[in-house]
Amino acid sequence: MKTIGTLLVFGCVVAVAAENDSTAANQWTQPSAQGHWAYQPVGRPQTPQVQNKDWVRSPIDALVLARMEAKGIKPSKDANRAALIRRATLDAWGMIPTPEQVKAFVEDRSADAYEKLVDRLLASPHYGERWGRRWLDLTRYADSEGYNQDETRPNAWHYRDYVIKSFNQDKPYDRFIREQLAGDELWPGDLDAFTATGFLRNYADETNARDLNLKYQEIMWDLTDTTGSVLLGTTIGCAKCHNHKFDKISQNEYYQFQAFFANTSARDDVEALSGKELADYNERLTAYKEKSKSIQDQIDAIIKPKQRKLREERISSFVPETIPSVTKPESERTPFDKWIYHRSRITMAGQDRTAITDLDRYKDPDRGRYHQLVAELKKFDDINPGNRNLISGMFELGPDSPATHVLVTGVFNRPAAEVQPGFLSMVSGDRQPVIAPTATSSGRRTALANWIADPKNPLTARVMVNRIWYQDFGHGIVDSVSDFGKMGDKPSNPELLDWLADEFVQQGWSIKKLQREIMLSSVYRQASDYRQDASAVDPDNKMLWAFPRLRMDAEEIRDSMLLASGLLNEKMGGPGVRPPVPKNLGAGNAWTVTPKVEEHNRRSVYVFTRRNIPYPMLEVFDMASPQQVHSKRDVTTTAPQALTLINDDLYYQWSEALAGRVIKEAGTDYNADLDRLYQLLYARSPDPWEKDTLQTFMTTQQKTIAEQQAAGKSIAAPTGFTATQELNATRAAAFVDLVHALANSNEFMYRF
Repeated sequence: MKTIGTLLVFGCVVAVAAENDSTAANQWTQPSAQGHWAYQPVGRPQTPQVQNKDWVRSPIDALVLARMEAKGIKPSKDANRAALIRRATLDAWGMIPTPEQVKAFVEDRSADAYEKLVDRLLASPHYGERWGRRWLDLTRYADSEGYNQDETRPNAWHYRDYVIKSFNQDKPYDRFIREQLAGDELWPGDLDAFTATGFLRNYADETNARDLNLKYQEIMWDLTDTTGSVLLGTTIGCAKCHNHKFDKISQNEYYQFQAFFANTSARDDVEALSGKELADYNERLTAYKEKSKSIQDQIDAIIKPKQRKLREERISSFVPETIPSVTKPESERTPFDKWIYHRSRITMAGQDRTAITDLDRYKDPDRGRYHQLVAELKKFDDINPGNRNLISGMFELGPDSPATHVLVTGVFNRPAAEVQPGFLSMVSGDRQPVIAPTATSSGRRTALANWIADPKNPLTARVMVNRIWYQDFGHGIVDSVSDFGKMGDKPSNPELLDWLADEFVQQGWSIKKLQREIMLSSVYRQASDYRQDASAVDPDNKMLWAFPRLRMDAEEIRDSMLLASGLLNEKMGGPGVRPPVPKNLGAGNAWTVTPKVEEHNRRSVYVFTRRNIPYPMLEVFDMASPQQVHSKRDVTTTAPQALTLINDDLYYQWSEALAGRVIKEAGTDYNADLDRLYQLLYARSPDPWEKDTLQTFMTTQQKTIAEQQAAGKSIAAPTGFTATQELNATRAAAFVDLVHALANSNEFMYRF
């Protein structure tokens, strides 16, 4: 191939290659020996003819219904309106609707009432919080490093907020991909584009690692495997030690793919402020430093020598293979040396922090004076602008990349032949990357990002629409959502998968438009009632003859209970918050509770994600593990889940708040209270049998509490209640128990 010109792609000049009269579009040739469905071009299927034409609202419906009719199955009727708005709100926002929202929709008899509802849900900022969280599952997002140290990553939240904002803006998915893989190369100077590279930066890291040569290879493996799994639905990591046993990926190709990342390095010091905001901050910082210089100089006189000593000791503790890269003069460093040296700065920053903590740990003679000076420094707090607001991401250390070698049996220090960047031939045939380095970067990730985001790449759109379908229906069309290879599941409806993929690209890679198409379909609107006739033919409901019932995920349970109780703080963005955790968790300083109490009830997407100490309320309900790509949420049924809901003090306090809200809004009449409670939790009113049964519960529970009082046990009105003649402490306590029981029910915990 030869380069014949350049093309402006989203503001970046990249080379365009051609051979003879071929065009770039013609380079998506299919491997002659590879017939696997996932690597064939996406084709838009014809909409099939069906008998029940009245049921079809979208080509999606026809593609689903054709398979049902072939088996003699009829679709289910539409869900009732209250159930439908509850389902749609949970899917779009990740929490239940309010009674007022339910009432407005149920009473709206206009022909486009449901379309207006879906449009309102997709336009809300809550949409980005819900779907952003689903993307964060894939990116192994966390606010800490992991491994033994598990140090806090103070800047990680910028990436989380970038993702939420991107979903709310309906950023085209191809742009979303390019930003996350190569934002620093494609849009240099764009803070959002740099923040996006947090997708790569989210890898777990041992900040105190001694063998940085090994650490380099571990990071390269992570970047390679994550990109293959998340964006291509391909288990490329199976080829790091040997040729892939099932898919046509050789070990050589694995390291060719890895070579795209060879020069990619972490950076955690990019200013989040710019323009006037940055100038104002620097002006305040200069004034603060001038006023506090005398004290700060004395602090430095104590700390700086200790930091230098620890740095020197740390260099000597690196493994012998790492030390030369850290100690040789800058002019002699190879691209690999530059990477190792740059990575060592993270370790040295840790030594700087250790020098301070060691004062108390080892009872240093200078510790008294140090703490005295720190106390004196506080008198300038009123003019201290605070720590700099910095962004973490990935960048490159220049245009030249370290060499990439095939590793014998995947052992990091057993290099074999050197390889250059290359695409997966099973996907792109003999197409080769055209790489255009810049003065500051290799340009390799730009080539990779453009290849993955190419509309003719047969995997990219298929993988993403399948993930969206999985989130809505609980199963993907390809149920192995991150494995489209030979050992993955075959698509249950390949025509539907290709129609969605083609529509996704044709609609400008718009996730919201695709989501709207799915939510407006008859398939999505079906009732979830069990049907013996359909189950006899399709017991697993693979044909979607009814809407699948799904348990809420961890964040939905917590956020919905906070919303129902009136406690939810809907503030968006910013550093992760640490709500209180059980004392027996033993988290210590690793989980310092956020001082502002009003922050504790923020949405779960903003709860601090510590790799080694997950937030218990979310962990017990199968939150995503940030240790690696988390493609599918587990849905388990365990004793700790029931025990958490029954015995956890926090959940009981939320039940108290919910009971208080109900009585405040509905008064002390039992029937009115029960109506309001059901509307808040279930989006419906109780039937007569439920009212009678719960009245019996109230009578029995009040009697039990009265007996406890007679036995000398003090029973106070729960928090938030004012005892009155109509609502004494005994009845209030019984009502809280009733609320607590209903908030534990399957009807609250499940999406129907």
